[in-house]
Order: sequence, then structure tokens, then C-alpha cells
Amino acid sequence: MAAIAKADQATKHDVNEIHLAGRISVDPISRELPSGDRVVTWRLIVARPKTSDRESGVDTIDCAAWAAPIQRKAERLVAGAEVAIVGHLRRRFWRTPAGPASRYEVEVTQLRRF
Repeated sequence: MAAIAKADQATKHDVNEIHLAGRISVDPISRELPSGDRVVTWRLIVARPKTSDRESGVDTIDCAAWAAPIQRKAERLVAGAEVAIVGHLRRRFWRTPAGPASRYEVEVTQLRRF
């Protein structure tokens, strides 16, 4: 019981919230999963600042909208659109013909176009 209480206490300070701003790399894609759920996915290109030991560059981050209001907003976006998002980092698992696969993505809870 002490281990459970300790684990519960540790989670009081856990935070999984991501704020990003960037541009959409390609038009978002809407698809229905075998479970019947619908998801809209896209990739967000975010500039990486230059540091003393590394040149500047970009990160391409997978994003997913599971809630209908966010899906409707995302479906109106086009490649090159500049957006700000808020969401949570998630690891998604699925099966492929080659076996299990997984990927980290941002589950978007807020989406705003600049």
C-alpha cells in the first residue's frame, strides 16, 4: 500500500502539456480507423533555434485531432498554414502486417490559426 500511495503522490506534479507554433507541412488527412473512430492527422513544422553546438533546423511533429470540434478546424487547414496548438504527448500503438508499431504524436486539444 505504501508504494501505491507514493506513486499517487508523485503524479500530483506530473504535467503532460505541449504548446507549439509552426506551419502545416501538408494538408491534413481524415481517416476512419478499424475501431470506427475518426482521426484527423497532420505534421507540424517547428523551427529549432540555433545553439552554440548545433545549427538551426526544424522538427516535424505528428499531430492528431480526436475531438470533433478540433477535427473540423483541422480539416480547413492547408499546407503552409501557420498555427498554434496545445495538446498532450501520446504514444499510439497499432498492428501492421509486419507486426506491432507505435509512434509518438501530439493529441491536439486546442488549435488556432494565425
